[in-house]
Amino acid sequence: MPTNKSNIIDPKDKKNVALLIIDVINDFEFEGGESLEAQMPDFIENLLAIRDAATKMQLPVIYVNDNFGKWQSDFHQLTQQILKGNSPGQPMVEALQPRENDYIVVKPKQSGFYSTPLDMLLSHLAVDTLILTGLTGDQCILFTAMDAYMRDFRLYVPDDCIITIDETIHKNAMDMIKTNLKADVSYSKDLPFWSPH
Repeated sequence: MPTNKSNIIDPKDKKNVALLIIDVINDFEFEGGESLEAQMPDFIENLLAIRDAATKMQLPVIYVNDNFGKWQSDFHQLTQQILKGNSPGQPMVEALQPRENDYIVVKPKQSGFYSTPLDMLLSHLAVDTLILTGLTGDQCILFTAMDAYMRDFRLYVPDDCIITIDETIHKNAMDMIKTNLKADVSYSKDLPFWSPH
């Protein structure tokens, strides 16, 4: 388990950072999904930019995704079901689906740590700092951030790489993540290890 450190990343020591992309394999076919769909163009652009930056810096990219209660489907099947359909989330899945060298963790509940191998994977990768991105700010991002904070991970949760159904709820969640979980919620381009592509 990582030790508690200051929330500043030494630019000479970047291999301790991992990028988590949470719940982007998603069809948006639920109440409030239309609000997320409206935010999708900027969100996709920002996620692709930070993913490219992480890859250039040789940081591990880890997809952490809900199984949506489909216990007989694996991650590949979930992805293919959306790609072959006509759901509101299909453009996001087409743009952001994992690449060959990305890691994948499937979760059954909101937190990326609950009943998943994420903890062991991060330990194997010697990670002590996480960049959390994805959806939604008040649910899976917040729950994952809470569990990460309790495990003494340093947290970056770039506001422009998170979407939430409701703007007020989003602001409240991000304020909680910043204040209670000591996370840096700066925009992705302002993160101290940002490398423009």
